[in-house]
Amino acid sequence: MDKAPLVAVIRGDGIGGDVTDAALAVAAAALKQVGAPDFRCDDIMAGAALFAETGLDIEADGETRAGAADAIFLGAIGLPSIRHDDGTEISPHLRLRDRFQLYAGVRPVRAYPNAPQRLADDRAASLDLVIIRESTEGLFYTAAVHDRSPVEGDPAAPDAVSDIMRITGATTRKLHDFAFRLAARRKARGRPGRLTCVDKANVFKSQAFFRTLFDEAATRHPDIETGYSYVDAMALDMVRQPWNFDVMVMENMFGDILSDLAGGLVGGMGMAACAEIGDENGLFQPAHGSAPDIAGQDRANPLAAILSGAMMLDYLADRCDLPAYAEAALLVEAAVEEGFAANALRPMEFGGDMGTRAVTAAVIDQINSAA
Repeated sequence: MDKAPLVAVIRGDGIGGDVTDAALAVAAAALKQVGAPDFRCDDIMAGAALFAETGLDIEADGETRAGAADAIFLGAIGLPSIRHDDGTEISPHLRLRDRFQLYAGVRPVRAYPNAPQRLADDRAASLDLVIIRESTEGLFYTAAVHDRSPVEGDPAAPDAVSDIMRITGATTRKLHDFAFRLAARRKARGRPGRLTCVDKANVFKSQAFFRTLFDEAATRHPDIETGYSYVDAMALDMVRQPWNFDVMVMENMFGDILSDLAGGLVGGMGMAACAEIGDENGLFQPAHGSAPDIAGQDRANPLAAILSGAMMLDYLADRCDLPAYAEAALLVEAAVEEGFAANALRPMEFGGDMGTRAVTAAVIDQINSAA
């Protein structure tokens, strides 16, 4: 392509700026190491702080500019002290998901040497799985489109409020095909490649429909082994035997909960990388919150953002036909793995002595020392 890729950068609130700067610095170092041009950045203001100041949760043309970019990188959105009148968070991110139909939320879960492991079993040390969370429908549908449900009684003091669990065939078919393709990709790289449908099909019609569409997709991908688990049973298995799973696909709310649980198994939310992929757009972000209590104090763990940046590089490699970007992505992932193995990464989140800048510098040192 004639120009370097364009990334819309939304630093957002709290530690969002801290970890975004870390991710961009590491990505730049990896691209330089493989001889690839760095991407261009379009900085877009968004978040709760902006809302408190201007009444807008994203600058006036921000959504349009984000959609025009080759990828979106988001640091963190939201502040506990700034809410809508109904008590919900300021969350333009949900609207971006809906507008650009970022239906496939990809949450890798990987254990690293010398990082905290919450399970005593030795198999936890090699934990490597992926949760795929549908990100535009399910129980988040109402929140994403701001279509508040009717209430019973006085709207100012309702006796009951309902939210919709929306599962559509069009989106769910794309989600399941995406999940099967990702499972096939992992299988080609030596992972089991087994895909598990996580649902509550024994209770909800919407979830039975979700499973029916999973079975339909399985006929299009006969080389992938499949399985099923009810979400409550999966919550149990995530702390009892997570190493028995490879790729899991599920509804929005179920994925929101189980991916946080899984993040806790491999150290904490500071390791929780995330990609949200649609047909035309991709958004990448650490899955943790804005942690305003430590913002600007050089205490945040930037590794979730750094690993999300690696996922973005891999995405841009395909989108922009830049194979060197895929090499850079692998270089970042290897730098984190090797950094932990050498005990050169000791984030404060894990009780270590390294703040945001020190962790970032250590990852870059690993990249620069790569042969």
